[in-house]
Amino acid sequence: MIVLALVLIVVIWFDDRGLPDEVSGRAKTIDGDSLVVGGEEIRLVGIDAPEARQMCERNGREWTCGREAARRLRGVIARRNVTCEIEDIDKHDRLLAVCSIGDVELNRWMVENGCAVAYGRYRDEERMAENQRRGIWQGRFERPRDWRDRDRLDRAKTG
Repeated sequence: MIVLALVLIVVIWFDDRGLPDEVSGRAKTIDGDSLVVGGEEIRLVGIDAPEARQMCERNGREWTCGREAARRLRGVIARRNVTCEIEDIDKHDRLLAVCSIGDVELNRWMVENGCAVAYGRYRDEERMAENQRRGIWQGRFERPRDWRDRDRLDRAKTG
């Protein structure tokens, strides 16, 4: 009986992580794949947007694609209420979520419009954005994860 009780406690402990099912309200954009909604930091799950300092190239010129991604996310939100369905929590204690404004899913919208790449989801939307040369697909860019890894190494070498 004690063993059964311990097993039940462990199951409940790991199943109920104290995460809310949903967070909604006005959103503050942190970057192209992160928001603050209802006081909670949210990471848009399944996508990866260029970092704020990340540069991309189009028409032979560099442009601030990371800042542009954040600007585009801010623009689509446009002071409207955001609803985020919470799925998990990441290693930085951010809630991982699919967020929407009405019937517009922000995660999907960012990839479809070339403001972010697929990161475990949204592969079809990424192919569509690439084929239509939207956003970062208009030129050359480094995938955000690769850029972060390279940036970390560069900082370690100089720091």
